Amino acid sequence: MLIVIVNYRTAGLTIDCLRSLNADTRRPATCRVRVVDNASGDDSVARIRAAIAHEGWGRWASVQPLDRNGGFAFGNNAAIGDALRSQPRPDFVLLLNPDTVVRPGASEALVRFMAAHPRVGIAGSRLEDSDGKKQCSAHRVHSPLSQLLEGARLGLLSRLFAGHVTSPPVRDEPHACDWVSGASMMIRREVFTSIGMFDEAYFLYFEEVDFCCRAKRAGWDVWYVPTSRVVHLEGEATGIRGKQRRAPYWFASRRRFFVKQYGILGLLLADLLWCLGRFTLSVRRLLRLGGRRVAVPERFTRDLLTGDWHALLSRRLHTGSHPEDRHA
Repeated sequence: MLIVIVNYRTAGLTIDCLRSLNADTRRPATCRVRVVDNASGDDSVARIRAAIAHEGWGRWASVQPLDRNGGFAFGNNAAIGDALRSQPRPDFVLLLNPDTVVRPGASEALVRFMAAHPRVGIAGSRLEDSDGKKQCSAHRVHSPLSQLLEGARLGLLSRLFAGHVTSPPVRDEPHACDWVSGASMMIRREVFTSIGMFDEAYFLYFEEVDFCCRAKRAGWDVWYVPTSRVVHLEGEATGIRGKQRRAPYWFASRRRFFVKQYGILGLLLADLLWCLGRFTLSVRRLLRLGGRRVAVPERFTRDLLTGDWHALLSRRLHTGSHPEDRHA
């Protein structure tokens, strides 16, 4: 088994993740961990290598520096591609965010589940806060209708179209889903053989959604396995939290996903339904008819519409965005 951790200026978090893997005595003996550094430009590589040497983790952990920051998909592909070209090739690849801490037996639980279910190509862990509170990590695919539900935040509407709620309530038993969070996601080697690697046109976000959708179209199942428990310090690695304004690459990734899945008209419909839902929420609040406050990122609707409009006019709907890009 290969575990891949993509680091970008999060050396402390990555070392904590490695420490949790070292403490997991139930980790498969053949497991190897590759930390990919996406050209952090700081002392990340030196710090992580020093920690590996000092703690004696060199038997199972190594660092792979890259010459540019090509994003999450790019970093994972670099390590996975090397592993698939080597011998022996890993049967499973586990992607871990640097802002994760694995509970004992987390990777073993995924391996056992996938070994017992040969049609499962991708399996995701139960993610939780440091205090044990569950995070939603088993999702339904994004759709234009899901954008209406997310914009409106109306319970009656969400119950009526429950099958389109992207992040349903967390369940305690294993179950199939459309996609699992890339914070802790195990992939069978044969999935890469059948559908290829991650789409590197996604800089960050939506790449795991795209990958799971491609796998399902190829006949693989995607499952959530709650016996695999992983602490996820959400937002610590990316810096994106709550009401903080979304970076342009987030909107570029959303745009690419909708165009790939539903075409340009599907993207425009998704934008329209988001705005319709947000408008109804604003009206309900104005009339004091409900509409609970939610942590919507600052200037979200404006950034979404202007970004998609500019991409449409410039015919760049399929392209990604770099973190150094700035908001208009």
